[in-house]
Amino acid sequence: MIQKRFENSAKAVADIHDGATLLVGGFGGSGLPSHLIAALVEQGAKNLTVVSNNIGAVSDGVAALISNNQVKKIICSFPVGPHADDLIARLQNGTIELEISPQGTLAERIRAGGAGVPAFYTPTAAHTELGEGKETRVFNGRLHVLENAIIGDYAFIKGYRADRWGNLVYNKTQRNFNPVMATAARITIAEVDEIVEVGELDPENIATQSVFVHRLVKLEAKREEGVLANG
Repeated sequence: MIQKRFENSAKAVADIHDGATLLVGGFGGSGLPSHLIAALVEQGAKNLTVVSNNIGAVSDGVAALISNNQVKKIICSFPVGPHADDLIARLQNGTIELEISPQGTLAERIRAGGAGVPAFYTPTAAHTELGEGKETRVFNGRLHVLENAIIGDYAFIKGYRADRWGNLVYNKTQRNFNPVMATAARITIAEVDEIVEVGELDPENIATQSVFVHRLVKLEAKREEGVLANG
């Protein structure tokens, strides 16, 4: 039996080191682990490579890390919008690197990382600027681009309910990138709205199994508490 101990979000992110690769779940604000991101802003780790669908608002999401000079590279599918001015300025002065990956390709690169598949071919991005410089191969008369899997040192994910072992249930569209990111990181940290006892979750509704969740933080109106398991 793994020894578990209580933690808050600040302690859960305390060991994230400079230069780490961080996977951040969410689609816009839905399923965004905003408390963990805020804790990392306070913690201050720098030169991060961040993988996320989009960068979020200036005061929230990955944009908060960018504004705090903590990100050296962002891999995402949607960097545009009125919130992207800071990112654009940093791209222009060369202080941050941007890699755009089509949304389905990004999800599959993360899924492949969690499944132990090092790379895969896809027709998406063939004959476009996003495919330039990448290895290609023709299958059934159609050009495919080789895409590398993504693996993170850490993953921040947002769940709805968890049991004390770390099995997770998501709230509808808040699931999005969170389950695949949970499988593709060395240490996965989940923030959840509620923690219940083992056996209270319907096994048919568990989307992320406890083996993939290492740290668990419960969010409450006035305080945070959580369970740190498996690292």
